[in-house]
Parts: sequence; C-alpha cells; structure tokens
Amino acid sequence: MAEGPKFDQIAYYTHDDLLKFDYRPPATGWMDIPANLRPGTWIYPGKPKHLEYLDLPNPRAWSPADEDWKLPENWKEIVSNGIRERLDKYRSFRVFMDICVRCGACADKCHFYIGGGDPKNMPVLRAELLRSVYRNDFTTAGKTLGRLAGGRPLTVGVIKEWFHYFFQCTECRRCSVFCPYGIDTAEITMMGRELLGLLGIYVNWIIEPAANCFRTGNHLGIQPHGLKDTLSFFADDIEEATGVRIDVPMNKKGAEILFVTPSGDFLADPGIYTCMGYLILFHELGLNYTWSTYASEGGNFGLFTSHEMIKRLNAKIYAEAKRLNVKWVLGGECGHMWRVLHQYMDTMNGPADHLQVPVSPITGTRFEHARSTKMIHIMEFTADLIKHGKLKLDPSRNDRLRVTFHDSCNTARAMGILEEPRYVLKNVCNSFFDMPENTIREKTFCCGGGAGLGTDENMEMRLRGGLPRGNAVQYVHERHGVNRLAAMCAIDRATLSTVCEYWAPKVKVMGIHELVANALVMKGEKKRELNLRLQPVDETEE
Repeated sequence: MAEGPKFDQIAYYTHDDLLKFDYRPPATGWMDIPANLRPGTWIYPGKPKHLEYLDLPNPRAWSPADEDWKLPENWKEIVSNGIRERLDKYRSFRVFMDICVRCGACADKCHFYIGGGDPKNMPVLRAELLRSVYRNDFTTAGKTLGRLAGGRPLTVGVIKEWFHYFFQCTECRRCSVFCPYGIDTAEITMMGRELLGLLGIYVNWIIEPAANCFRTGNHLGIQPHGLKDTLSFFADDIEEATGVRIDVPMNKKGAEILFVTPSGDFLADPGIYTCMGYLILFHELGLNYTWSTYASEGGNFGLFTSHEMIKRLNAKIYAEAKRLNVKWVLGGECGHMWRVLHQYMDTMNGPADHLQVPVSPITGTRFEHARSTKMIHIMEFTADLIKHGKLKLDPSRNDRLRVTFHDSCNTARAMGILEEPRYVLKNVCNSFFDMPENTIREKTFCCGGGAGLGTDENMEMRLRGGLPRGNAVQYVHERHGVNRLAAMCAIDRATLSTVCEYWAPKVKVMGIHELVANALVMKGEKKRELNLRLQPVDETEE
C-alpha cells in the first residue's frame, strides 16, 4: 500500500507568502452571483426527439447560451408542485432539506471544488441552491423572514443556476462520507435534476442514451445483429491472440446465468478488451451462460435523470431473466449499474421470485448477500474462483505492467466492493501499488465524468473534476513507476483515459478482466505472442 508524503516532503507557505493573500470576504453574497455559463462548463441540452420518445414533458429546442430558455408559462407552479410531491414521497428529501447545520465538513471534499475553486461546488452550498427555495416556500421561518432565514424566491436565474451546478455534480457521494449527519448530497442533486426535468431541461449526453436504452436495450442504440457481430469480431481477435476459438451464446433459453454488462464494454476503448476478458474467462470455465440482445445494457442513466427512469430502464433485466428462464444474473464491470442494483433494484423492480440465490457452478459458493436481488458482481465471482484455485494463472505475463487501482464511486461507496478487486489484481499481476489512503476505498475520488458529465463539450469541468484523481495517479507513477490504472467501471475507463492523458500522461487505463485474461493459461492455447490488443506481449512500456 502506498504511503502518503512524509512531513519533510510537504511544502508550506512562509509567513510572507501568507501576507500576500486577500482574506476579505466577497463583497457580494452567493445568492446575488448569477451562474456563469461559459463554454466548456455546460453540456448540450437534450434534443426534443429523445424527450418525446420517452414521453417526457416540455420537449423543445433551447440552449444554455440563450437568454430565453423557453420555459413553459406555468414553470413556477410546475417546480413548486414538483418539490411538494417529492417532499411527500421521499422522507429522505425532507430530512436532508432540514437537518444541515452548514458545519463545512463536506466543503473541501468535492473534486469539482478542489479542481475549480467555485464555492457553489462545495456540497453544502450546492445543496443550498435548492434548500434556499425550499426554505422560502415550504417553511414557516422562510415564509416569514425570507432571506434572513436562508430563503430566496424561485426565479429564472435560480433555474439556470440549478442547471449549471447540478450538472457539475457526479453524484459520487464522497461528501456524504464526511457528513456528521449522513446527508446524501447526491440525493439532493437527483431531486434537483428531477425538478429540472419537469421543465424539459435535460442534457443530451444523458437523455439520448436513456432513449436509446428504452428503444434498443442499450445506451448506444446498437441493434441485436450489431451486438452479435461485435462479439463475433471479439472472438476472432481472441483466436488470433490465443489460438482458441470461443463461442458466444446469445439469447440462450435455459442457460443457468444471464450476463449483463454496460455497453461501453463492447464498443468503447479500452472497455472492449475487458469484454474480451469476460469471453475468455467464461469459455475457460465452460460456463453455462448467455448474453441477451434485449437486456444488452447494465448501465442505467435513469440514475442521472429520475427515479422513475431508473425503474423503467432496469425492468428489462428481470424481464429478460424470466423470458430466458435463467437461474440468476451476473453483472460486468460497471459502476452506476451496481448502485442501482444495490440501492434501488429490489424495491423498484423486485421481488425477483422467479430467480434463485446465486450459486457459483464452479466453486459451489452461495452468494447469500444477493438473496434479494439475485445478481452478483463479476469481481465477486472472479475473486471466489481464484480463492478456490479454479483458475490457472501466470501473473508474470503482466510483468511489464505496474498497476494501481481506482475504486469506482458506486462500487466502493455504494456497494462496499473494496477488497475483491485488489485480491484479483494481486493474483494476476506481480506489481500492484495502491494510491494514498485518503484517495481510495470509501474516500475514493471520482473520475470527474460520472453521472452523465463525461462528454467532450464539458471538457474543462471534467479535467478540473479529475484533478484529485489524476494527482493521486501521478503520485504513484512518480513513486512506484506505475504505468497502468485499473478500473472496474465503463464510465471510469472512458473518462479516466482523458484525465490521465492530461494529469498523468505516462499512465494508461484498463479494465481488470483484461489483466485476468492476460494471466489466464487456457487449455489448448498457443504461445502468447500477442495480447488482447494484438500487440507483442514483450513490448516494453515507456
């Protein structure tokens, strides 16, 4: 495990340096500072056709750069009723609106605040953007005293401010780890986004994948034959690298296991190599499983949209498991898929009485913690295989790689999958180094592009938000020569590639099951001269 910097390695400001700082408070209060919607800090709005397909309200063409956002005439009434409905429906929402004492424990914990310095990205103040309207309109003190009680009226400027800052929150929940009252600021962000959605205010990088998922089963809009062909191409590359021809079962009725993974795994680099790792592992085990062209997406952008959308998009997994008559569900390397699973799926889409408690057909391990959802994470599955000696591994095949691990926010903080990935990594590679303790496990920093923020027009904010994670990666690169960052989330792998290119340019990103496949000694394989990327295995790292 990597150690933090020693006392004598830390640079401190001198007394003369401190005298140069201006400690005067700002002349204008935060309520009177409008949102600065600069290019690079906001995402293109949702296209009307996607809202129409999902039957969402107030579809229209608009732009954050315009003065007029074309809000419906009764927009104030819509938002007010929306707040009231959610206060009645979600007890947590009312509690989180009432109990914050603004102690500041969360203030410096958000990666966007650390990377950008905007006070409204302090979690406590981001929550105040919504809490101030709640106080003004729904509390006696606010109705009586207004701003003196921390309240402010709802205006068009407030709506623009909500859009600007609730889409600068990745719902990573790091701030909640440090909150003495247990306030989940991500839930407040979710409520803010839901209220914006009532006005037709979405970002396209979220609502288009949601519409695609509802229409074709996955975020990318890939048709069934397209998925089948893609996985067949992977099988061709696997055969070229290993000499072993694998079969890819599709829509197989009566299979024991339904495998579901995010679409980033079968389209986006570097996730495609993680996907090849799954295929190699399942083939070597002789696993009786199937892919589905209907439930071809484990990710759920409803988590970034509304609770209702979570339920709509997740329903296909249980429906397909029932149609194919499988026993249980295995999920791939994904982040928000697993927060939805762990915190919402059984309540929203269950009970899954047509499924069985997952039991590994290879080791006999019964995963009792999945008794309600009937679905386990592939990292739990693979760690169990290694523990029981069911895989023949040669970690020296990964000796050119010096690896660190990024705890994905939703699998670490939301699910507590902390040790399994480290156990797997230490068994498939000989050089593993953790980042500093205050940047991993429950305290892990976000990739800066989660919750639907990982698009190119938002690049400035992504790189600002990615600074803390990039800084920790650069630390282990300089200290231990780390050249690979392993991540078990499709969004992380996509966004951290850009973060590392900017903040830690000598470090590349990869999935864990690519490393597993590199180390796995397959029956009947030829001498490995190429890795899954069809590169020479003895190629040295820079």
